[in-house]
Amino acid sequence: MKKLIALAALLPFLGSCQSYTLGPDSQRQQGVPKGVVTQYPFPHSKVFPGTARSYWVYVPAQYKPEKPLPFMVFFDGGGYVNETGQARAPIVLDNLIAKGDLPVMAAIFVDPGVMPALNSETQQSRYNRSYEYDGLGDRNARFLIEELIPEVAARLNLSKNPDDHAVGGGSSGGIAAFTAAWERPDYFHRVMSFIGSYTDLKGGDVYPGLIRKMEPKPLRIFLQDGEKDQDIYSGNWWIMNQHMAASLKFAGYDYKFVTGTQGHSGQHGGAILPDVLRWLWRDYGTTVRAKMPPPDDKKPSLQSFVTVEEPWEVVASGHQFTDGPAVDKDGNVYFVDTKEKKIYKSDFATKRVTVFKEDSGGIYGLMFGADGSLYATQIGRKRIVSFGMDGSEKVLAEGVESNDLCVSARGDVYWTDPAGHRIWYVNKAGQKRVVFEDQAIVSPNGIRFSPDQSLLIVADSKTKFVWSFQVQPDGSLANGQPFYRMETYDDTDAILSDGMTLDTEGFLYVATKMGIQVCDQPGRVNAIISNPAPGRASNIVFGGPNLDWLYATQGDKVYRRHTRRKGVNAWTVVKPPKPGL
Repeated sequence: MKKLIALAALLPFLGSCQSYTLGPDSQRQQGVPKGVVTQYPFPHSKVFPGTARSYWVYVPAQYKPEKPLPFMVFFDGGGYVNETGQARAPIVLDNLIAKGDLPVMAAIFVDPGVMPALNSETQQSRYNRSYEYDGLGDRNARFLIEELIPEVAARLNLSKNPDDHAVGGGSSGGIAAFTAAWERPDYFHRVMSFIGSYTDLKGGDVYPGLIRKMEPKPLRIFLQDGEKDQDIYSGNWWIMNQHMAASLKFAGYDYKFVTGTQGHSGQHGGAILPDVLRWLWRDYGTTVRAKMPPPDDKKPSLQSFVTVEEPWEVVASGHQFTDGPAVDKDGNVYFVDTKEKKIYKSDFATKRVTVFKEDSGGIYGLMFGADGSLYATQIGRKRIVSFGMDGSEKVLAEGVESNDLCVSARGDVYWTDPAGHRIWYVNKAGQKRVVFEDQAIVSPNGIRFSPDQSLLIVADSKTKFVWSFQVQPDGSLANGQPFYRMETYDDTDAILSDGMTLDTEGFLYVATKMGIQVCDQPGRVNAIISNPAPGRASNIVFGGPNLDWLYATQGDKVYRRHTRRKGVNAWTVVKPPKPGL
């Protein structure tokens, strides 16, 4: 009984939270120059139409117009700018700048937008905070970069260096800060997130998985949360912040995670704000760079495929729209300019680009066959053709719609017909037929064989799936499944998947809007290689004498990148190893 009484007496203390107090750096100090904070309205957003909001600009006393100012954006700015609140950011900035712990820098404090009701007495305003902060995608980043920051830059000489740009916030403002930098790492390199809402309020729970799969970005990230943070319908804040920290560690990011005992409160974040800013801006003047941990063959991940030390390089430029890369037996890559209607050859050793075929007939898809011929979908003439190395042309099928194609080792040709929801087939004898027709595939696009050529893989560019079919002895297809599930952006399930290629391990590489997604044999995305440039790569192929260079066509250019994997060609049948299930 005495033990029970003693335990009961302890229970209130076991559930208590630590109290965090503001230190000297958060208090006004005698002799420290005081910056100026000015409030402004912002009633004219195009990214978030109809909204009005306030923002405040902090200008340090040491500001000299001739020197560009680094700056930091704070979401839920009214709370951070309050000099009697939990964070007191202007006071902290004054003290740390005076000590030399921070560069002379500005700050922009911005509140979320509200669309005012037309009649405030009978109607409710629309509150944009969750839409702007919890939603994924680049909307909030565009609001900052295209609208708010240029307005501030009209008054101040703001730096244009991404190393001089930071963004931060708490709760939904914390995930908003991360999203802004995640979407625009070319603009923001430093992130502060207090009690971040990485739960399924509007899809933010996907971040831990994406961080592990996507090519690392040049970001420095600070996370803070308390073990008694909220646990509601959308998820558990404490658990999800731990997931975020574990994923950042896995992917090799420069990050720090400070934990506390409180619930969904800004007290802890406010108390540590001075040290957080010191950590974010440490070694100021050096570049924040992306990095990867060393590869682990037992755990397939991004670093199993590429390294940041070997980025994309341009091998051809000055075209209009490149597509259909195909590799010959020597590792040279041919590609088409769909608007010029020409086929080009890129020599692997010299990267010299020459014209192979002047009038291609409007081609999109290319692939070399075992006979050394270059096969093509001649969309402009509604034909499937092949070219000899002397440029001679042979018609394989006429009167067909097409997009991309693949060729088997025995010379069978399959191609996709997006508008007809069809997959076509023609054998060496010239017998053609439809081997699949079903609107279940909304827009069949890229098409490739598995390394052992037992499976035909077809990308559906208007959904998040890539299909897998079993190839029958007579060339027909059976047992089709939407087998590979691609990662998608928040605003659409259409991944805009296009060209594909495979390596000897049976991993599938799919060109998508999000990046080149790499799937294992069971159909799971293991890694996402960044597209060579902003936008979407149209097609990919392994090239080079050892097939260990990944080529990508994108826009007016062709790129290549050295990889840790080797590709397979159409004339070599390879049985991949049994996958880990």
